[in-house]
Amino acid sequence: MDTAPTETRTIPAAKKVGMVSLGCPKALVDSERILTKLRADGYAMSADYSGADVVLVNTCGFLDSAKEESLAAIGEAIAENGRVIVTGCMGNEAEQIRERFPAVLAVTGAHQYEDVVEAVHEAAPPSQGPFVDLIPARADLADVKLTPRHYGYLKISEGCNHSCAFCIIPQLRGKLASRRVDAVLREAEKLVAAGTRELLVISQDTSAYGVDIKHEAREWKGREVRAHMTDLAQALGQLKTPDGQRPWVRLHYVYPYPHVDAVIPLMAEGLVTPYLDIPFQHAAPSVLKAMKRPANEAKVLERLQRWREICPDIAVRSSFVVGFPGETEADFEYLLEWLDEAQLDRVGGFRFETVEGAAANDLPGQVPEELKEERYARLMEKTEAISAAKLAAKVGRTIPVIIDEVGEADEDGDIGATGRSEADAPEIDGNVFLRDVSAEMRPGDIVNVLIEDADAHDLFGVPAE
Repeated sequence: MDTAPTETRTIPAAKKVGMVSLGCPKALVDSERILTKLRADGYAMSADYSGADVVLVNTCGFLDSAKEESLAAIGEAIAENGRVIVTGCMGNEAEQIRERFPAVLAVTGAHQYEDVVEAVHEAAPPSQGPFVDLIPARADLADVKLTPRHYGYLKISEGCNHSCAFCIIPQLRGKLASRRVDAVLREAEKLVAAGTRELLVISQDTSAYGVDIKHEAREWKGREVRAHMTDLAQALGQLKTPDGQRPWVRLHYVYPYPHVDAVIPLMAEGLVTPYLDIPFQHAAPSVLKAMKRPANEAKVLERLQRWREICPDIAVRSSFVVGFPGETEADFEYLLEWLDEAQLDRVGGFRFETVEGAAANDLPGQVPEELKEERYARLMEKTEAISAAKLAAKVGRTIPVIIDEVGEADEDGDIGATGRSEADAPEIDGNVFLRDVSAEMRPGDIVNVLIEDADAHDLFGVPAE
């Protein structure tokens, strides 16, 4: 009996999306969420421009210099690919973007996940044909991560209720909007189960977590946990990795509200990594007042001392703005003297920049650029000297280090590695450089390291085992 030949149909390849993610870790989390949703919708990811059906540029609009970087990235994506969707903080300035780059397919604002996903659907429809479209999305696919497997960002809220004179974050991202505490803990548990050894807790104001939802409590593991920084820190400290270890829990963007004191004993107990990232911005009372920031620098010094009495290994990092309008030489000298007393472990410095929409732009006493540069150099000289002394004091100690990268063996068979101590957050702080590591060592391993040497920023050592 004759049979008709079977028709063979080729299933078209999944559409591919490229991503350029700029700005802070909070924007990186936005990029991860967008890509996770797109993968669930059937898209594949492209590592380069040429392989992408559409390119997303997640922009930063915090400072004018960041805006220029974002515009440059948009221009490069258009030149290299031509099919570009813009999202992120600079999406609020759609007219400026479209005027400069008329070929942009769509512009959406910060954390507008559904809008950007819809724009991708319109630009590059995901359908691979009716038969493939009927297949349910796999529930076991892990969320897309743009960080290495062993550490990940855990965003607990959006927006900010402050009205700092130099900042436009509330205009870009809105008022504080906290996530449900059980949703945060489920995400953290999922990350740890998938191999995350270090959780980096981020927001615009971690200390204010839950204020907008009246610190509502949710059930978690048979007990109620409030949407409050201290409760969240306590619960995160109970998580365990697949091999039974506690992950590092690192708190970023912590304003020094009174209840922060309650987190320090958790650090002493080993539940939370002994590290606080506190955005002090300045110390001189007149400058803090002009910035519309709390001016309680003397009380902060007292609290730093108490924190170190409770948890001697606590590391405090901060950032400071020099050249803010009205900053006098006396104000700047006050800041340097305050830093001598505070002895912060890690310090970042910024020259004041105007940004469209910020109240500080109209303040009197604008500081000349050359004076900003001179003060910035003096700030860095001061903080480097403090850092060098604090790191030199660690020589001879054995400390825990999380491994970020393991090198190849040299001609003598020796292998080096790069890691970080509990005092070092990824991308922004220092490193620990190791020699003579085992060939079995892998990124994410937490090992005890004997510190042999130090410079102004980094430590050098050898595994103690």
